[in-house]
Amino acid sequence: MHCFYFDAGRCRSCTHMGTPYLEQLEGKQRHCQTLLGDHTSLEWLPALAGGDSGFRNKAKMAIGGTAQRPTIGILDAEGFGVDLRQCGVCSPGLRACFPVLADFIRQTRLTPYDVPRRSGELKHLIITESPDGDIMLRLVLRSEQLVPRIRKNLPGLLAALPQVKVVSVNLLPEHKAVLEGEREILLTEQSTLRMRVNDVSLNLRPQSFFQTNSEMAAALYRQGREWVNQLAPASVWDLYCGVGGFALHCADPSRDVTGIETSSEAIVSAKISSEEAGLQRMDFRAGDATAFALAADQSPELVIVNPPRRGIGKELCGWLESSDVEHVVYSSCNAQSLARDLAALPSFTARQARVLDMFPQTTHYEAMVLLSR
Repeated sequence: MHCFYFDAGRCRSCTHMGTPYLEQLEGKQRHCQTLLGDHTSLEWLPALAGGDSGFRNKAKMAIGGTAQRPTIGILDAEGFGVDLRQCGVCSPGLRACFPVLADFIRQTRLTPYDVPRRSGELKHLIITESPDGDIMLRLVLRSEQLVPRIRKNLPGLLAALPQVKVVSVNLLPEHKAVLEGEREILLTEQSTLRMRVNDVSLNLRPQSFFQTNSEMAAALYRQGREWVNQLAPASVWDLYCGVGGFALHCADPSRDVTGIETSSEAIVSAKISSEEAGLQRMDFRAGDATAFALAADQSPELVIVNPPRRGIGKELCGWLESSDVEHVVYSSCNAQSLARDLAALPSFTARQARVLDMFPQTTHYEAMVLLSR
């Protein structure tokens, strides 16, 4: 992939831009094998890769400039906007939205937030595209001041972009380096974006997490389901379950599946998906994964963990060690914390592993490991 923003020094977010893609993939495989290499019984499955451009289904774009000349992209070191509307890692569907959204900002007079001066209202646009091409649009504002104006002009935007199905305003009043706040104001009747992944329909609400690469997410869930079905456990916990991707892929009439996630919005999404599919023996609960495990009366046969970059940590590793759990499917976006957690699980043996290139053009990737007693 060639990126003129990178060549011009306007954006260096994709740190591996310009490196041949096969070389990127081989480097990630070597990196993961080096970190996990002391597991002599470990079988490495072939690394999985999709396209090296147009793969991102989600764009988190900082808004700069002025209401009449907005920039949609990132902020530079001084806090001024850098326009990246033609960013090549964003899907074509997302890129098609940016010019129309720039017109909407101008017509609605949405004043971009000026970081150096701490003035203005519109901070970010967060846009997600489903595999079917539908769009969720979230406008991150400093206050509710512009919400009436957005409501008034929203019909025009929806007419110009009929693929936009869900629109909300997120409020972030604080001046700090985060993307969004806690409060969400829904502006459309539809509240969830349907994400059709493999043969499963997931429902994504505005504050729910979903993998940024739909093709690799589908491969991730297929691999998890393959391992689970091979082992055929009667009970499964999906800890850090998000909107239920792994749990719903592992649903079976002969199996109890429980999903745990801190985000109540994600749990609502998972429950909607489960009910729509008519699945039985599924249980989704909002809560902390470690606290849930420590308080449980009994343990399942298999546990799936898909934690944030910090990993599952000592407490949950200690619980797994002392539990009756026979198998663990560990999906990690940080192989360093994965290696640390595996070292804290001496009762388990790593059987199979796979690298999935969720984030081409960067050093990041997803790694999956199957562990058994």
